Amino acid sequence: MVKIKEKLMQCIFFVAALASIAAVALICVFLFVQGIPAIHEVGIIDFLFGERWAPRATYPAFGILPMILGSIYVTAGAIIIGVPIGIFTAIFMARMCPSWLYKILKPALNLMAGVPSVIYGFFGMMVIVPAIFDAFGRQFDMMSGNTMLAASILLGVMILPTVISIAETNIRAVPQELYDGAVALGASHERAVFMVILPAARSGVMAAVVLGIGRAIGETMAVRMVAGNQAVLRMPYEFFRGVRTLTTNIIMEMGYVEHGSLHFGALIATGVVLFVFILMINLLLSVINRDKSATLFKRKKKSGGISA
Repeated sequence: MVKIKEKLMQCIFFVAALASIAAVALICVFLFVQGIPAIHEVGIIDFLFGERWAPRATYPAFGILPMILGSIYVTAGAIIIGVPIGIFTAIFMARMCPSWLYKILKPALNLMAGVPSVIYGFFGMMVIVPAIFDAFGRQFDMMSGNTMLAASILLGVMILPTVISIAETNIRAVPQELYDGAVALGASHERAVFMVILPAARSGVMAAVVLGIGRAIGETMAVRMVAGNQAVLRMPYEFFRGVRTLTTNIIMEMGYVEHGSLHFGALIATGVVLFVFILMINLLLSVINRDKSATLFKRKKKSGGISA
């Protein structure tokens, strides 16, 4: 009877794993089947590097370079703002936070993770956007505070729960013996945490950063409400101007586009580009982690292990 239950549970787990794989595979098939023909018709160079997006013009143009750069700029800004704050907060909560304060911070962090994107968007519209306009509107001749900077700040706040939660979990998972050994050798508490614990949790912290990037680059509604949504080619220093990202481009135009048209295919192809972009980020970080792990292993092997 016990063996029958074990076999049954194995089958259930196997079917669940296959369902997950099948879901991802179906999404990939849908994106590429619907998007590749549009890219072929427009031309991959014109599609990826075209500076003009005007699908309803007399002579339609489907260049998504402004949206690609907009996504990169906004995501990079969110990383610059959110990742350092998130990692330092995770270190504080895992190794330095008093128990009474932790009981307050942890529920607050969980609450932040559960707040809908549209609520963050309202916060950005009512607080961040007016603040940016009041502070920099006259100096930079701004029409409104809906800018690249507003989107970066808002996304930096939104990725904090993801980065903090995952980084904290991995920092806590580091064996206590490493910390005790560093302190025994004369390291201060802060030095032991930053020079021993944090490097030991590097892979988990990098995973937190990757998931934070995924959250930032895939966010739609909140960015739609604060970014300005201007499909214009911007330079990195134009952070007081509006931008449009890949995700907002899809959501803004999918509602009225004719199904089966070239415009519809171009929007699906935009999703293909976004999918490939996220895949490349994950693969790049995986390669970096693998190279660093291999280097660390070689150093340990040459030194004959870790000396006490």
